[in-house]
Amino acid sequence: MKQFFLKLFTWWNGQTFGTQLWTWRFGELVGEDEQGNRYYRTRGGKIDPTLHFERRWVVYNGLAEASRIPPAWHGWIHHTVDTPPTEDGHKPREWEKPHVPNLTGTPYAYRPSGSTLSSGKRPKATGDYVPWTPGG
Repeated sequence: MKQFFLKLFTWWNGQTFGTQLWTWRFGELVGEDEQGNRYYRTRGGKIDPTLHFERRWVVYNGLAEASRIPPAWHGWIHHTVDTPPTEDGHKPREWEKPHVPNLTGTPYAYRPSGSTLSSGKRPKATGDYVPWTPGG
């Protein structure tokens, strides 16, 4: 029963019931990436009369975080390229890095030196700061 309500009311937890129904009725599986995200398009590549292009969407494996779409699939889902990586034999470039989750708001977030969040103390002023005074 809990899973039913999660599918009905949450979007960040995989797919909603509405997305599942839409995918079942109109979707065609195009492929899956290494993280288990599944990519769909309108069945048969049919052009949507409202959008004037085919609909493409992703069903995330786990939490819905847009940064989890790999570069090859990102190009396809945003209509930058017409063929999905499963059809064109895409090979990742040597400079492409594996996915790193967005760490903002966690204890592992980037905190540069001088940030009060990194050490709890502000570094001592170096003498190059002069405060503004009115009329001065």
